[in-house]
Amino acid sequence: MNPYLDIILRSVAVYIFMLVAIRVFGKKELSQLNTADIILILLISNSVQNAMVGSNSSLQGGLVAALVLFIVNYLVKRIIYKSKIINDLVEDKPEILIHDGKLDFKTLARLEISSSELEEVVREHGVQHFSDVKLAMMEIDGNISVISGEKALKQTHHKRKIHKTLGTVNN
Repeated sequence: MNPYLDIILRSVAVYIFMLVAIRVFGKKELSQLNTADIILILLISNSVQNAMVGSNSSLQGGLVAALVLFIVNYLVKRIIYKSKIINDLVEDKPEILIHDGKLDFKTLARLEISSSELEEVVREHGVQHFSDVKLAMMEIDGNISVISGEKALKQTHHKRKIHKTLGTVNN
């Protein structure tokens, strides 16, 4: 087999694997990177490098692998944009955490967001009580957006990211 075709096929396989792995482990895992996450990313990149280029450690082999990853990423984004079915498979949906002051405890439990974490996020959006929140949502990128106000809805600009692994709330 052509060594560059081999690199192309390996790179596509690694990309698809990583796409599925990120989808399985969820948006909260990637919403904010801490030291452990950075180490994981570095180790994953090192472990899949050989899977992509095999025994070809030349500059050309590395550039071909990188080019293939850029092309595959571009194509996947185009497909996600054009196909609702693929979009639903790959992308998460926003989750409602609070609606009209009422917490959705099932969603909070599934996302492993504690009451104290949510209280902190709400306070940092300038809202004192859950009852004052019109809508709080876990966005697809892991941020929590809070909309408050009784008559004139006002969305605050500060967004929090919650990191599930450590159970802490980080800026």
